[in-house]
Amino acid sequence: MGIFSRLATLIKSNLNDLISKSEDPEKMLNQIVLDMNTQLVEAKKQVASSIADEKRLAKQYEQEAANAAEWERRAMMALRAGNEELAKEALARKKEHDQLSTTFKEQWQKQKQSVESLKRALRMLNDKIEEAKRKKNVLLARKKRAEAQKAIQETMHGLKDASAFETFDRMATKIDQMEAEAEAQADLQEEYTGDVLASKFQSLERGAGAEDDLLALKRKMGMLPPEEAPAPKAEVQARVEAPAGPTQSEQDELAAALEEMENEAQADQKRKAGR
Repeated sequence: MGIFSRLATLIKSNLNDLISKSEDPEKMLNQIVLDMNTQLVEAKKQVASSIADEKRLAKQYEQEAANAAEWERRAMMALRAGNEELAKEALARKKEHDQLSTTFKEQWQKQKQSVESLKRALRMLNDKIEEAKRKKNVLLARKKRAEAQKAIQETMHGLKDASAFETFDRMATKIDQMEAEAEAQADLQEEYTGDVLASKFQSLERGAGAEDDLLALKRKMGMLPPEEAPAPKAEVQARVEAPAGPTQSEQDELAAALEEMENEAQADQKRKAGR
């Protein structure tokens, strides 16, 4: 029996631990408030039933008192008529209603006190439920704040882990390697396409432009004397030279061409004359 008892205790403890771990504070608080509201509705129904009983007892008391007064009036009417026996019977009936009236009055007064007590209890219950709702909202806000703090602490703990920074460094090294490879490929592409010389001249032009801009800024700030105006250019008399004559070789070529044209013209005339 000792082994089974210890086993049962172990099983119960494990079940309780599982239940405690599976409990969600927000869900539990919402369920508690929901149960309280259900109890409040039932309590209101009970108080309403008690109030209805009180009103019913009050009406019965009033009715019995009215009946007693009526039988007393009848007894008086019988006496005026000289019928004492009938008056005695009416008084006996009045006594019965007086007793019932007294009984209903006592019950009504007790029920009235009970109703007042139930109303106070109902108000207290309603106040407690409203207080529980306010506490629930506060507790839920504390829960969310605790969860946020826990998440931040876990994140900070993760950042403190050396492996995270090692990963960052490794990725940075990898990116540096990729950039170096890309630059190397660009240099090779320029070298084989003949753009290296153009790139050098472009760099030189950019450097010269930067130097000119720097000098202009220094002159503007008064760090250098202003640039001197260029001296006026001396006017130069334009010379109008006559075109040079043809050379001897050009004259010989021209004479030969004219002679050839004349020979062709004479031969053409002879052909026409032979016809």
